[in-house]
Amino acid sequence: MTRRALVLTQESAGHWFRRSLPPHVFTDPLPGDVKDGENREAARRWRLAGGDWQRFLATYCAGFVAVSLFIA
Repeated sequence: MTRRALVLTQESAGHWFRRSLPPHVFTDPLPGDVKDGENREAARRWRLAGGDWQRFLATYCAGFVAVSLFIA
């Protein structure tokens, strides 16, 4: 009796786990590729804009300076 795999392998995938995944995993759109309106709006709100990075960096630096002064 021949032994057959339950899932056809994807030979282009280099890792053994990716080779074991079913083909539909590679054909589905990526999570960032949104087609419908509601999900597109939610994805737009979750993306970080330039101002978000500036505020994050300013908060991080202020916290680092405060902790450094507290320790010193």
